[in-house]
Amino acid sequence: MTNPLGTNPPGTNPPTGNPRCILIGARVQEGAGRLGCDMGPSAYRAAGLAETLSGLGHDIVDAGDLAPPPPVAAPARAHPNGALRHLPTFAAWTEILAAAAFAASGEGLPIFLGGDHSLSAGTLSGLGCRAAAEGRPLFVLWLDAHADFHTLATTTSGNLHGVPLAYATGMPGFSGYLPAPPAPVDPAHVCLMGTRSLDPAERTAVRAAGVLVHDMRTIDEAGVVAPLRAFLGRVAAAGGRLHVSLDVDFLDPGIAPGVGTTVPGGATFREAHLIMEMLHDSGLVGSLDLVELNPFLDERGRTAHLMVDLAASLMGRRVLDRPTQSN
Repeated sequence: MTNPLGTNPPGTNPPTGNPRCILIGARVQEGAGRLGCDMGPSAYRAAGLAETLSGLGHDIVDAGDLAPPPPVAAPARAHPNGALRHLPTFAAWTEILAAAAFAASGEGLPIFLGGDHSLSAGTLSGLGCRAAAEGRPLFVLWLDAHADFHTLATTTSGNLHGVPLAYATGMPGFSGYLPAPPAPVDPAHVCLMGTRSLDPAERTAVRAAGVLVHDMRTIDEAGVVAPLRAFLGRVAAAGGRLHVSLDVDFLDPGIAPGVGTTVPGGATFREAHLIMEMLHDSGLVGSLDLVELNPFLDERGRTAHLMVDLAASLMGRRVLDRPTQSN
């Protein structure tokens, strides 16, 4: 990865007062069940992420893509769950991403371009350390159709993009296979929004851990404003650092087809943008994951462009500033 400090002195923001955005590509695809997520960082760049955020007045530093770990033939310690795939690579990516997240979060607002959602095991680990170094709690808004709260023992698919949140919150079952997160996220500081596909084991674990869940029925009944406003109020009251992890499958597949884990009934275009606009208005967001984009499954860049538009809303684009799109 290239120097994330750019041309401005360390610890400073551009003259506009907007946070410096540090783009970090993570070509992680070993956690997913199908190939293609490794093309995500290139798709975001091709869809104009840097140019769009720069147009909003942000200083943009594209730190390039993280170097992938070298191939590992077999884990040092075999796991009894034979369904697990690519566990050593997952562990290596977690360490790489944790170091990158800690470093970049001290210099600006890192935006991690995935890559499958297993990358969040590393980003949350590093951001937890950053929050602890600042003496602040880390809060997480998890925008996803899934909870990703499996442990290594409970996953039946073996796809490790289903475990990052359990790992980052310090759930048992990872010791000896992954480095322990130095500053685990308090599960009570995690809000799942848009959830609509939980395995029985995950449902039990999420409830026991005390994770806040606003599933799609909650959104159907109450909308997004009241639940999100209440969560953001908690973050503000605690003086917390907020990380947003946005999975493509949070969105309805009718508007975001470029993902390998489609679940019908996801967030609409306006619901998603309203969430992003509220997050910007809060002034609380310190980091962002954009994950699970699979360009191989997309339609002429449709999903990539939507994700870039959502990032723009989070970083300050208003409804009245939204450009007209040609067909």
